[in-house]
Amino acid sequence: MQEAVADTPAIVVPVAIADGARSELLLVLPVQAPSSLLYWLPAMGVGARHYLPLAQALADRGIAVALHEWRGIGSSNRRAGRRCDWGYRELLRQDLPAGVAAARERCPNLPCLLGGHSLGGQLASLYAGLHPQAFAGLALVASGSPYWRRFRRGAWIGLAYALAPVLAGLVGHLPGRRLGFGGNEARGVIADWARSGRTGRYAAAGLPEDLEAALARLRLPLQAVRLRDDWLGPQASLDWLLAKMPLVSAKRAVLDPDDLGVPADHFAWMKQPAAVAAALADGLAAAGRRAGS
Repeated sequence: MQEAVADTPAIVVPVAIADGARSELLLVLPVQAPSSLLYWLPAMGVGARHYLPLAQALADRGIAVALHEWRGIGSSNRRAGRRCDWGYRELLRQDLPAGVAAARERCPNLPCLLGGHSLGGQLASLYAGLHPQAFAGLALVASGSPYWRRFRRGAWIGLAYALAPVLAGLVGHLPGRRLGFGGNEARGVIADWARSGRTGRYAAAGLPEDLEAALARLRLPLQAVRLRDDWLGPQASLDWLLAKMPLVSAKRAVLDPDDLGVPADHFAWMKQPAAVAAALADGLAAAGRRAGS
């Protein structure tokens, strides 16, 4: 059993982006020299600080963790509105390169893994597809394609994908906090997300790269963790996403309430992440060793 270690304070790392956007990523380091660096992307609307328990649990296993802050959330100096908009293009072209570079500057010469929760896992997959040589492995938790046909309540979810961009256009952003889904999200993000939910394919407005082709070419070790009772991340949704990456070496773990000590849903594990951290660390250990050799 992994021995408990006293919590290590997170290091706040400023991130400056070319268009003037700024944020802070949170870096948690092991007490001993780390074996690898995991760059972690949150779920839609979730601030980086909510993943500090996961980062600490992974640091206890020798993995340095950098927690990305999404544009418009938490420490970001941007807020979605009628005069402030962005989409997947800005996240993939500007924010993620700046954040990864800042983390790697603090942790040079370490194998770099990329991972995320929910939408974060999807965007991690897309970014790894665009930059396959930059990463040693990929980690997904409660993630999968949002394609409406892969969900039990698919018709209702499909309707939400049709209505969300309309509402975002009327209000100037998606008022996710009032709706109880995500944060206050930019119109462009919602348009790109809803398009993938309606069609089952990834594309980003204004981004010329073929994201589906990038996923199909990706060759990396991948560890996917699914929560047994998570209706937002069912097996069929994960299957659809992994089918886009036929060349990855994928491992899967399914965790239930007995494994977790909390309900096996989309978010409860974040407060008690030991089992998720163990599955990620065990699944990606070989990737880190191989890249570091």
